[in-house]
Amino acid sequence: MDLSTVAFPVNTPKFWGNEQELVSKCIETGWISSEGPAVKEFETKLAARCQRKHGVAVANGTAALDIAVKALGLSTGDEVILPSFCIISCINQVVRGGCVPVLVDSDDSFNMDVSQVAAKITPKTKAIMCVHTYHFPVDMEPILALAKEHGLKIIEDAAEMIGQTCMGRPCGSFGDISTMSFYPNKHITTGEGGMVLCDDPALAERCQQLRNLCFDPKKRRFVHEDLGWNYRMTNLQAALGLGQLEHLEAAVQRKREIGRKYGELLAGCPHLVLPQDKNSKGESNIYWVYGVELPSSAPLDAEEVMKRLAAAKVGTRPFFWPMHEQPVFREMGLFKGLSFPVAERIARRGFYIPSGLALKDEELVEVARRVRKVMEEIGAGLTCRQSKNGFPP
Repeated sequence: MDLSTVAFPVNTPKFWGNEQELVSKCIETGWISSEGPAVKEFETKLAARCQRKHGVAVANGTAALDIAVKALGLSTGDEVILPSFCIISCINQVVRGGCVPVLVDSDDSFNMDVSQVAAKITPKTKAIMCVHTYHFPVDMEPILALAKEHGLKIIEDAAEMIGQTCMGRPCGSFGDISTMSFYPNKHITTGEGGMVLCDDPALAERCQQLRNLCFDPKKRRFVHEDLGWNYRMTNLQAALGLGQLEHLEAAVQRKREIGRKYGELLAGCPHLVLPQDKNSKGESNIYWVYGVELPSSAPLDAEEVMKRLAAAKVGTRPFFWPMHEQPVFREMGLFKGLSFPVAERIARRGFYIPSGLALKDEELVEVARRVRKVMEEIGAGLTCRQSKNGFPP
């Protein structure tokens, strides 16, 4: 097939073969709502995969984060430490719940700079939100130590690290409460969907109530003593998730194949800093996305380079925009005068290229060819490089 004129989206999900049968069974039996048996099965199997005792399936990853913040009892005036460089979903319920978001910068792994966390802890600090981002997990060891020392809760957003490990444990196993997303670009997709994971049975019960309008099974139906959400996952979604979960290891393996192949094909490409295959701890990159960065000496920013790649029919997506620079929070008077140089840099100079699980090898080669051509046309004589730890200098 001639791929020279094909447009490549930034992500195309992969279906491994059993998903259609499982979803069809839901339709045949009539179990399509959140009451169906696939929901509980999906919760149980994913929780076990993440070495957790309880899983609570929800409508999406944002719903999981909303529930996590409220289930921990965080409220007005409580401080929550989290990275500025993350998706806005992470901070939504923190702000809406009246908590005070306390931001830290990232390091060159794109994760929160854990060395900055201790200085941010005050008597009002109640939780640390760790957000595993793009390639490698957050350095959890010092975070766990700080949480233990100061009696803090940990919210772990593992949406981008399904199947990744840290310190020999699955991502999603570290938080007092952990969250996942099953959006189509994740290693397991249910179209939309998410999961809350924990070990505390009382916390799990609280999450179950919050996802279902705070119905209390011990009381008369439609009588409510608290406010929750309709954040339920459908049986159809859960069935799709079960089919995907069967192939999680294969999905992670394929992501790593894609990342390493891009590393080979784009080696020496002008103006790009490529991700490292392993970090300083020897942990393997999961390549949830294939994220690249333009060095400071590059003649263009990411926005302009992405426009040129779009003209070449290569889909891209920019990196997250920092929370301290979000207009909605500036209007609220938050984060005045704050600057986080690493978050600001990577937001303006980072983007990722097609790396969905359905991307075929020959398509990957064509994408790399177009990326190289565009970058060579920019032409400033700067060659692609990796610093000794694999991140931009």
